Amino acid sequence: MCGIAGIISLDSKDLPQLPELQQMAKQLRHRGPDGEGFYCQNATGLAHTRLSIIDLAGGTQPIHNEDKTVWTIFNGEIFNYLELRELLVARGHVFYTHSDTEVLVHLYEEYGDDFLQHLNGQFALAIWDLQKQTLLLARDRVGIAPLFYTQQNGRLIFASEVKAILSVLDHAPQISPQAFNQLLYFWAPVSPDSIFDGVKSLSPGTYLTVNLRDAKINIKQYWDWQFPEEKIACSEKDENRLCEELLELLVDATQIRLRADVPVGAYLSGGLDSSVLLALIRRHTQNRTKSFSLGFSEASHDESAYQTLVANYLQTDNSRIVCKPDDIAREFFSCIWNAESPLLRTAAAPMRMLSQLVRSQGYKVVLTGEGSDEVFGGYDIFKEAKVRHFWAVNPQSNWRAALLKRLYPYLDISEQRASQFLAPFFGQGLDKADAWYFSHLPRWDMTSKSKMFLSPEMSRKMQDTLLEDLQSTLPDEIANWSLLQKGQYIEAKTLMGGYLLSSQGDRMLMANSVEGRFPFLDHRVIEFANRLPVNLKLKVLKEKYILRKTMNQYLPAEIIHRQKQPYRAPDAIAFFQNGQATAEYLDDLLSDEKISRYGYFDLNKVKLLLKKARAGSVTSTKDNQSLVMIISAQIWHYHFVENFLNFKR
Repeated sequence: MCGIAGIISLDSKDLPQLPELQQMAKQLRHRGPDGEGFYCQNATGLAHTRLSIIDLAGGTQPIHNEDKTVWTIFNGEIFNYLELRELLVARGHVFYTHSDTEVLVHLYEEYGDDFLQHLNGQFALAIWDLQKQTLLLARDRVGIAPLFYTQQNGRLIFASEVKAILSVLDHAPQISPQAFNQLLYFWAPVSPDSIFDGVKSLSPGTYLTVNLRDAKINIKQYWDWQFPEEKIACSEKDENRLCEELLELLVDATQIRLRADVPVGAYLSGGLDSSVLLALIRRHTQNRTKSFSLGFSEASHDESAYQTLVANYLQTDNSRIVCKPDDIAREFFSCIWNAESPLLRTAAAPMRMLSQLVRSQGYKVVLTGEGSDEVFGGYDIFKEAKVRHFWAVNPQSNWRAALLKRLYPYLDISEQRASQFLAPFFGQGLDKADAWYFSHLPRWDMTSKSKMFLSPEMSRKMQDTLLEDLQSTLPDEIANWSLLQKGQYIEAKTLMGGYLLSSQGDRMLMANSVEGRFPFLDHRVIEFANRLPVNLKLKVLKEKYILRKTMNQYLPAEIIHRQKQPYRAPDAIAFFQNGQATAEYLDDLLSDEKISRYGYFDLNKVKLLLKKARAGSVTSTKDNQSLVMIISAQIWHYHFVENFLNFKR
């Protein structure tokens, strides 16, 4: 991954200047510390910061075609670039580098805007067509690589991160009430909105074009999650065949993501997904199996025993870092600078520490298991929805509610008492069992409780149309999809794209100049899984059934049959211990003066929550999420609003 940025003058009055592009690149050096390059001609300015992974000597960007009429800057990887290059050479195209980037300009020459359909990769890119006077911006199918843009004073300004855009704006940003409202419901702003008012995120699977002759901006979608009505047959014989097909896809998706001119490692969490990738590397490649793990000093969050089990079984060279609550408080301040967004959880901070471990050992690239849960129905939220849907048939039934206990065998309560403890949370929305949002109602309701801490002024700015707005972006076919398929689509479009691949993914990796690669998010794997009958993904209450069956001979039984443990990190205890704040910035940013001056929160309500935190009595999910949200929003304002001028130095 790298950093890209640019300025396009739409009215020819305020032309981009090289010093501006250099200033934008300065804000992206953590994404590309190995070099930078610029194109600045008339109305078009492009900037690139490079993390060199392929063609270390010759891959400097911007890159052009033979006659220098098509230019590109590119953040990411095209994993099938060797096959595409061979095709293009056969059609007469002449290459001057060995990089995957150069494939883009020739592929664009060959296919026009349709070139995106040929790419297997993760990317945010810009293509400038000098003859057509057209700029094209595009983002990969699922949104692994970020890309933001805004219009100001007759200019279109874009960049991999908003901080680069801020460096050329003439005023400090403001928080977007609409996006903040989304964050307090869906966990993250929903693309195309961003937390910065007036700044848009290019949505996954879309591309933007603008022609300087008319200055009109057009956005088109070239890919989306689909669940075809025609399902694959699934007798026992068919299951075995499908397992073979899935294995072939996963092997290839993994192998092509090992293409690099630098060493490639992998994350090992101790769960099924990361273990699958390491097993595929071990069995189907000659690559050295170097893995990196994250442990916690608190036993309730730690998976070290499973990490050791897998590392020993696969004979991988595993390095582990152990995160303590104090570490989270120390990291969190910088974590928000990288994430560029308030957060509801601290889980991004340990991931930032993990990428630092990767970089310290000389690695720039890691494979991760992210995306498997969305693709193969692995989250608890999908199982919860299935039980709740069954319960909705007879809402008065205690024994149906008690089935929720089977999802959480570690809860120390009897099935008879399960309904008493679980029903108030999971019983919400039982009268909406056929609604597109049914699976997510309990989570969204819990998250939205943080809104009680907002100031009256901020609350008034938020429109109560979240579900209607999200529904307007959904495909018409969603009405025909199953409960699981609806849940998968919503999860991919909200939490995965806005949070997991962004705040907890790309941003924490690139904070230390590390590229993450995601074999489970290969679009061929997604499209294959989306054609499967739902019971091959969620069989009764067993998640990721076909993946487990496919990998049964590759991993120990303890991993194949292990129940998913959600990744979590300490929250309130990270910030307050023994009545005291664990980091100096907390007392400053949570002071009465700054809570009042920043204006996001009700001072009296915040003071009551802080009193609970100092007393060690913040234990509920609502209070933990609210505390993290308040701290992170205050840090966000400090970085991006109060210290806006730092981006221009």
